Amino acid sequence: MKPWSAEQEVINLRRYPIKELDSPAARDLIEKSRHTLHATGACEFKDFLTPRGIEQLVRESVELEHLAFHNALTGNAYLDQPDPTLPADHVRRMTEPTSLGAVAYDLFPPDNLLRRIFEWDPLMHFVGCVLNLPVIHRYADPMGALNLSVMKDGDYLRWHFDQTDFVTSLSVRNADEGGAFEYVPLIRSSQQENYEKVRSLLKGSREGVVEIANAPGTLVLFMGRYSIHRVTPIRGQTSRLMGLFGFDSQPGVNSSEYLKRIRYGRV
Repeated sequence: MKPWSAEQEVINLRRYPIKELDSPAARDLIEKSRHTLHATGACEFKDFLTPRGIEQLVRESVELEHLAFHNALTGNAYLDQPDPTLPADHVRRMTEPTSLGAVAYDLFPPDNLLRRIFEWDPLMHFVGCVLNLPVIHRYADPMGALNLSVMKDGDYLRWHFDQTDFVTSLSVRNADEGGAFEYVPLIRSSQQENYEKVRSLLKGSREGVVEIANAPGTLVLFMGRYSIHRVTPIRGQTSRLMGLFGFDSQPGVNSSEYLKRIRYGRV
């Protein structure tokens, strides 16, 4: 990746000394973050960016948002095709609409700040340390490695589980109303699907629901495979903007043609 010398001005290195991962302060941060992630399925790093960094991030993201491919579709919480052999009221046959837009990685200028942050090695190494992984990699997907999520008035991201173990996001801007990130920590496990609790949630229960405020400049690590989550409906003229970083424990990760078509409108 290209060297970057401006991180001191945009990354809050005083609070998050991620360039010195062997320092006592960084080791303490990593240990506390691991504990939080294991206990709750999510970890917030508030004020990860400086005020100057947030201002630049918002400005450049607003300039890009018109490039977003917008799509609306209906599906279940498991991001797979509902099985018609299951009972009609089975949770895997319960569907909701989703509508949102995404700016693909290949549309970001090389000097874009969100791209610079994603391509900055100290961030990737820090994320890997918090996840307690010996090494992590950026996605090989030329469109999906980095996305700017764009949600406008009326958009909604339905309750769902991720198909990857973790997601790294950086909040850019909140909507006028709505757009809250809600989740139920570790509602299922690899041994127990807990269909009854998932069904209750999809039918309107608020039991166990937690909200992440996602103030601009907040970095979030989220374990979405086992914690169901959604973004509440957007209201107002201000779009909700969120940077999504594609990291994985395995090299060469790419998206399917199907996913590319529904997310970016092309392959």
